[in-house]
Amino acid sequence: MWLRYAVVSVGLLFLYNNLELLAELIVGILGLSRESHFGEALFFFIYEVPKVLLLLVGVVFVMGIVHTFVSPEKTRAMLSGRRSGVGNAMAAGLGVVTPFCSCSAVPLFIGFLQAGVPLGVTFSFLIAAPMVNEVALALLFGMFGWKIALTYMTMGLGIAVVAGMVIGKLGLENQLEEWVRQMLNSTVAASAKGSDISWPERFGEGLDHVRSIVGKVWLYIVVGVGVGAGIHGYVPENFMAELMGESAWWSVPVAVLLGVPMYSNAAGILPVVQALLGKGAALGTAMAFMMSVIALSAPEMIILRKVLKPRLIAVFAGVVAAGIVLVGYVFNLVF
Repeated sequence: MWLRYAVVSVGLLFLYNNLELLAELIVGILGLSRESHFGEALFFFIYEVPKVLLLLVGVVFVMGIVHTFVSPEKTRAMLSGRRSGVGNAMAAGLGVVTPFCSCSAVPLFIGFLQAGVPLGVTFSFLIAAPMVNEVALALLFGMFGWKIALTYMTMGLGIAVVAGMVIGKLGLENQLEEWVRQMLNSTVAASAKGSDISWPERFGEGLDHVRSIVGKVWLYIVVGVGVGAGIHGYVPENFMAELMGESAWWSVPVAVLLGVPMYSNAAGILPVVQALLGKGAALGTAMAFMMSVIALSAPEMIILRKVLKPRLIAVFAGVVAAGIVLVGYVFNLVF
């Protein structure tokens, strides 16, 4: 078993390190030139799709093994009854290791409330899970390097913690829908499973994790890379520079507003962001756009409406949007 996993890992690593050569080879075999719009777009697509998928598979497999040591029941029990600040930081940190899109995080949001986790702490998880999860960080690291990935993680966690604390301090539990408020006094027994399982079983869980998560998001990746390839190959640089360029002070809030109606996860939107940067968009503006897409999507708001009253949704969106705008300006100043 160990030999099989080692051989597969070496093979995937070799493929990952030679993707650019492979993309060049395929474009050349098709008789295309990277000087043409279609040739450059096709190169971008062929190079980025396997790159993103390989990163995703590797990270999700490792986290699937990590999840065999910590059960959801233990997690909920750990967060229940925590003070403001400590609980927010723990919940936001949990979001890093849960690769959910915004809509997928909503059921866990409800489960945390049912387990007695404070409202503000629960919001910290809801914000961090789609925005600062392991998938987003792995892809940022692979595409832009560790400095940008680390800065993004720090500021994203800061938004999740501060926004959760603000919402918690406002005492908006009365803005939950009635059926949700009735759950706040209920408890969930912490029936954590034992961790006495073998390593082959842990590897099996890792593979199941890959099948479950990658199976759900691979299409987003292909579509996202396809959009990014189109932008990379065809969209005029001056147009994107005018919309998201550094010189326009209004570009960051406009990018946030443009991102809200859209819906994607980090894996789907990051290739688009990479293409926008290649066309002259400012890094902070592009990051603000990405954050709003994955943390403030319209589908998420529609689902949350069944749980939250409009006032609480407005507070949540406003606090998070303000944090994202701030992150955009900081990225534009620093990088």
